Amino acid sequence: MPIQLDIALSHLLHRRRATLVSLLGVTLGVAFFLAVSSLMRGSERDFLQRLVDNSPHITVYDQYRKPHVQPAELRWPGAAVAISNVKPQVETRGIRSYRDKLDTIEALPGVRIAPVLTGSAVLTFAGQLQGVNLSGVVPARMKTVSTIEDKMVQGSLDDLASTPNGLIIGQGLVDKFQLRLGSTVSMISAGSEARIMKVVGIFRTGNAAYDESEAFTLLKRAQAILERPNRVNRFIIQLQDPHAAREVAADIERSIGYKSVSWLEASEDILSLLLVRNIIMYSVVAAILVVASFGIYNTISTIVIEKQRDIAILKSMGFRTRDIRRIFVLQGLITGAMGSSSGLLLGYGLMHVLAAVELRPPGVSDVVHMPIWWGPEQYLIAVAFAMASCVGAAYLPASKAGQLKPVDTLRGAA
Repeated sequence: MPIQLDIALSHLLHRRRATLVSLLGVTLGVAFFLAVSSLMRGSERDFLQRLVDNSPHITVYDQYRKPHVQPAELRWPGAAVAISNVKPQVETRGIRSYRDKLDTIEALPGVRIAPVLTGSAVLTFAGQLQGVNLSGVVPARMKTVSTIEDKMVQGSLDDLASTPNGLIIGQGLVDKFQLRLGSTVSMISAGSEARIMKVVGIFRTGNAAYDESEAFTLLKRAQAILERPNRVNRFIIQLQDPHAAREVAADIERSIGYKSVSWLEASEDILSLLLVRNIIMYSVVAAILVVASFGIYNTISTIVIEKQRDIAILKSMGFRTRDIRRIFVLQGLITGAMGSSSGLLLGYGLMHVLAAVELRPPGVSDVVHMPIWWGPEQYLIAVAFAMASCVGAAYLPASKAGQLKPVDTLRGAA
């Protein structure tokens, strides 16, 4: 191996310009691979982080995944006469015995849970009307499963506990109604009388639709307004491991019967889109390295053509076909290793440059930074792609060099 390595190095040094061009191609390929993949992976993780943080990991609804079978069908299965248009018994919607089910779910490891009652209501102020989605919450629990407390610009969720008729609304609704902290508004829901509510908190999420249509009040107050005493219609659940949501949701649904939807199930279309996006991204950046490998192929092919007489002499001295092939494969390995090393350094520098970029999109007051993923696996993937491309590009001319017949070569040279 040492003599084969010496020969490989002497060949590369003999053609310095071609070798440097090949090294530059691999270096730039690895560097751009890292820059693009870190940016794409960073944006993906930033998007998923926002999706996971701003929505529950699991939501339990006051409905069943499959409708209950009618008693007549249970009594006479497969009967000749079918009963249609049978309406279920009218009842107040909600999760029955929600406190017992709350305790059952809360006993699971790594689970944070909050009961919520949601419904539609209308806010009126100075002749203006706005339909809102009213959520009745328990402040102490809501803070553990939601980021709404972090979005508060005035007041806090705890202010609901000290104000029985307190209301928290979004900045968009405040601007629309020209309200401020301490203002009072009227709230009306279907079948109930108007109630006076006091604004004790204002939040801003940056989502205009959400900031204009969401409102929070105490759970007991919401139960009175929506006329659903002692009822909630959903559980909001956060987990220590968000990626275990699908399995935990299935366990919860089996134990309490109500439909439990994980964020993975609710966002299957988005996750499929991200998978396709990653495939496209890796295909594009891998193509950069494939293009760079053509420089290596060209360099080693030229060396094989120029060194045919030397190859014949080596073979006549006892070098076998695999020894000759190994010399030229080593040249690809050396070029790939050196290009990968310099490419990792350059790519790391490009990632720092991208991370320092500050953007201020139109209409947005906050400065936005480029999301960069610093995970170690992308460095390994970049090196693996580069080495595979270099070895693949070197193997073809190496195989050709190993097949040269020394007698014919030397006779032609003579």
